[in-house]
Amino acid sequence: MTLTHYGIREWGTALVVLVLILAGCWYLAFEKGYMTAAVVIASVAALLFLVIAAFFRSPCRRVPANPCLITSPADGTVCDIVEVDDFKLPPFEGPAVRVGIFLSVLDVHVNRAPAAFTVENVSYREGEYLDARSEGASQRNEAMTISGTAVFEDDRLPIAVRQISGAIARRIVCPVKPGRKLRKGEIYGMIKFGSRTELYLPVGRVELSVKVGDKVKGGASVIATLTE
Repeated sequence: MTLTHYGIREWGTALVVLVLILAGCWYLAFEKGYMTAAVVIASVAALLFLVIAAFFRSPCRRVPANPCLITSPADGTVCDIVEVDDFKLPPFEGPAVRVGIFLSVLDVHVNRAPAAFTVENVSYREGEYLDARSEGASQRNEAMTISGTAVFEDDRLPIAVRQISGAIARRIVCPVKPGRKLRKGEIYGMIKFGSRTELYLPVGRVELSVKVGDKVKGGASVIATLTE
């Protein structure tokens, strides 16, 4: 299991603690003779480490080669698909279709670029920490949005991805700066401990491949296809 470096503070600390506990259990078992207690403590510690490590897992994904296919920016469940009348975040300006994806604590939490594009704008918004599935989360929660222009052969398409904190998630990781060129499926950040990710695409330029309730995998599941 590969772990993302974005969570090295958490899983690295957990690993150090595990090693110390295992060392203590060895002493307890072979120096003090409390074998049963040592095995129980070591087993619980190892299980807790695996739970933490699983949250920061970063599995390899087979990214569709067709450049006209726009993939999911996150693992999770499509919780809403909404048309936004006037989405403004350069170079994106105008009507947009928003695909909201809810990430539970059991999902992979790294975020991936849905298409090959150059980041032109990075916008952070302070906010609340409502449940990521609530209606107000998209407008009121803390969020980080990257936007730019995707190039599809001879066509160009404005695109934006928004990371949104939830009731449990309190840390958005997005080290991307304007000018960064992202490959489709490339990991560019994560949201720690439950969250929401939104993909914004121009109305009339794409055909959606998902519906509310669909399970998606970041970098692998096709969200939409460029139509023109």
